[in-house]
Amino acid sequence: MFPPTRHKALPLEELLARLEPLRAAGGIVFTNGCFDLLHAGHVDLLERARALGRVLVVGLNSDASVSGLKGSSRPVTPFADRARVLAGLACVDFVTGFDRPTPLELIEAVRPDVLVKGGDWPVESIVGRQSVQARGGLVLSLPLLPGYSTTSLIERILALAGHAGLDASPCRD
Repeated sequence: MFPPTRHKALPLEELLARLEPLRAAGGIVFTNGCFDLLHAGHVDLLERARALGRVLVVGLNSDASVSGLKGSSRPVTPFADRARVLAGLACVDFVTGFDRPTPLELIEAVRPDVLVKGGDWPVESIVGRQSVQARGGLVLSLPLLPGYSTTSLIERILALAGHAGLDASPCRD
């Protein structure tokens, strides 16, 4: 049985305490992202990242961080919901948030054995690469599943809403 999501989405201090007894065995894998609208490309990358070690930690951009990177209309999904969905995936062991433009401080705190990003990031551009490699860790840029991106998904939804004559303005539930 998998742990409830509330035991997987943790503040940094609690995450570090949970990782400490696991550290000796190695195999801590870290990746990060916005994960605004989770799609098959995300799940594919997360599953392949998890296969590289014993524990997968996902650093999740805060809402302010996503807005700074993607623009004021993002994120579509608030942080708490994004964290809950990620924590619900069997391949994700822990989720923690970060509010900085990059996850460098988080990576240095987690001290992963393997640092993974999607193939749109060349290894030499991956934030935290130097820190992980200096400790003897591995840094990988994994190929992305073709045809998947959150931006294209949002554009498709908006196009379909416009084509159907629907109001594409934000809904109020």
